[in-house]
Amino acid sequence: MAHRRRGRARKHPSVELNITAFMNLMVVLVPFLLMTAVFTHLTILELNLPAADSAKNNKDQKAQFELQVTIRSDALILSDNKGGLIKRIPVLPQGQNYIQLTEVLKQVKARFPDKTTATILSEPNTPYNTLVKVMDAVRMYRVFQDGTLIDAELFPDISIGDAAKK
Repeated sequence: MAHRRRGRARKHPSVELNITAFMNLMVVLVPFLLMTAVFTHLTILELNLPAADSAKNNKDQKAQFELQVTIRSDALILSDNKGGLIKRIPVLPQGQNYIQLTEVLKQVKARFPDKTTATILSEPNTPYNTLVKVMDAVRMYRVFQDGTLIDAELFPDISIGDAAKK
């Protein structure tokens, strides 16, 4: 009989897990985390890189208008492959003159409305913020039309590269 009592004492009745408190915590915690989460918005700009055989193709084709914007520490230089220098925009005390850059690019776009490509060349120590602002100025400008602010296209197909040393 002693043997039977030991066997019964070892058996425990099955216990149900009470997860109500945990579920209550999740019901409150999940919406709170979703409301306070910071969702980032990334903007991606596609850049055109020259093909490996582009130098050979460029020699075969007749010379077409190619706009180049060179970022220097003392100026922004607009030029093309046909006539050379278009405009040299000196740096202002507060930084690069993006407004004048946009105005000159509007004039160039009026002369070549079918062109959408531009090349931006920068010196090695050009600040990233300056490069991004120049890219934005070359791609588009904002204008009021019929009481609404719209983005007008300038040269949206941008290639970037290193500027030649002075």
